[in-house]
Amino acid sequence: MKNTLVNSKSSSVRRPSRETVPSMRILVFGIGNVSLALPIETISKILKQTTVYGVGLNGVGIAHIGEREVTVVDLHEQLFQSSLIDAASLATYLIVVQNSQGELYGIPVTAVPALREVPLSSIRVLPPSYRDADIISSATHVCHIEQAEAPLTIFMLDVDLLLSDT
Repeated sequence: MKNTLVNSKSSSVRRPSRETVPSMRILVFGIGNVSLALPIETISKILKQTTVYGVGLNGVGIAHIGEREVTVVDLHEQLFQSSLIDAASLATYLIVVQNSQGELYGIPVTAVPALREVPLSSIRVLPPSYRDADIISSATHVCHIEQAEAPLTIFMLDVDLLLSDT
């Protein structure tokens, strides 16, 4: 018997190629009606129901997390002049991030953040003129995602700039 290769219909069917699109994993969360995000590499942990102390007029407080003190930055206060920290029942989660110097910051949010993978092609640098004029100067990039229901615009934050406005 000869060894022959028989081409069946199933072997001639082309499987879709799995081209990889360069992408970035981000943690998306809402502050009021604004969608913000942080690169997943900066996220240390997400905590539920964390008490924040020493809240000053500029929306910065402190939380005790394990053996460390974490500076809590109330982005809701920066954007809308009303604090999520003061209304403790509103801030149900604390996103703990680490800057390039190893310092931890907490960001209070009202809903569970979502992990997303976005194509790098959808991320654009914010113009300096916008960053200088906008209330959150820690936003350095913007990501625009087309969706069936409505397009989503996400402002991406730089952890090292979180306290630049306070």
